[in-house]
Amino acid sequence: MGRGRVQLKRIENKINRQVTFSKRRNGLLKKAHEISVLCDAEVALIVFSNRGKLCEYATDSGMDRILERYERYSYAERQLTATDPESEGGWCLEYGKLKARVETLQKSHRHFMGEDLDSLSLKELQYLEQQLDTALKHVRSQKNQLMYDSIAELQKKEKALREDNNTLEKKLHEKEKMARAQQSHWDQQNQHQTSSPPFLLPTLNIGNSYNPASGPETEEESARSRPQSNSIMPAWLLRHGNE
Repeated sequence: MGRGRVQLKRIENKINRQVTFSKRRNGLLKKAHEISVLCDAEVALIVFSNRGKLCEYATDSGMDRILERYERYSYAERQLTATDPESEGGWCLEYGKLKARVETLQKSHRHFMGEDLDSLSLKELQYLEQQLDTALKHVRSQKNQLMYDSIAELQKKEKALREDNNTLEKKLHEKEKMARAQQSHWDQQNQHQTSSPPFLLPTLNIGNSYNPASGPETEEESARSRPQSNSIMPAWLLRHGNE
């Protein structure tokens, strides 16, 4: 009789399940070795039992090299799929990434706000506390920097205003000095004009002047007074007046 087809379902009997696992594992490892030798392929096999026991197989290139090569290939394929807008798989993969990132950010935000902390362990709480302390120090440093920048800007403005004020004050002093000098010059001109005597025309006395209030004069008095009044007149004019 030939072997019957085994129905693919979970074996309920633990002993039979363990025996079947050991047989199938050995056969799988044998097949992996055969395909690596016959086809010159790099093969890596990882199997975990239901109890968490690890069973692995790798060719001569080593498990680390094969896994690294797999990661490079998988990353390149994901990038190619993500950059292709026509690929439905790319959109699904991008949606899954964004959704997971949003959920992580929301969870972190709730933790930072002090919510949903019951599910965190002691190490996670200590790490959260460290993050909050670091963020608080950063916020304080940024606040102090902004305050210092604001103070420096105000000091620059104050210096500029002082310089403008000094310049305007100098201009004002110069204008006041010029106004005082001009006013002093005008005062000197006015004082000089008011203190100078008026211009008078000289008078000439020709001959004997008759003053009816003084009465008739004698010849001796007329002779004494004549040289004084005619001292500045020429002799010919004096003779002509006597005649």
